[in-house]
Amino acid sequence: MSSPDDAARWRDERRAAAAAHADALTRRQQAESQRARALIADFVRTALATGPEPVELRARSYDGRARYRTPLRGWYLRRDESVAVDTAGEFYVLRAPSSLAARLRGVTPEPSDPPLVLGAGGKDGESLDLTQALARVLEG
Repeated sequence: MSSPDDAARWRDERRAAAAAHADALTRRQQAESQRARALIADFVRTALATGPEPVELRARSYDGRARYRTPLRGWYLRRDESVAVDTAGEFYVLRAPSSLAARLRGVTPEPSDPPLVLGAGGKDGESLDLTQALARVLEG
């Protein structure tokens, strides 16, 4: 039979293993975001120098029925205009809750950490490498 000390030791080991796993995941995500930020910075320099011109970015409501003004200018990275990069090189997910105030005043999205794969973990065909998305924008 196992003693209470064995059970406590096992719980402590599991807790430590879970914490180590979470730390490793966080480090991996941070490294991915740093690589993505470097790609985005190169893209912004190229786009500002050679085109295409940045456009006014709009956010969509979660249900997709409404579009809201934002103070941002930049380039959409997906055809559905759900993610974009602004002229300062920040990455945005352009979704907002539906509201009358948003229709009247617009919304100010918060920048997000950019991924190397847009839509990773989504349905088949919905994921897109960041490098492909940036190249597609530059091609026009």
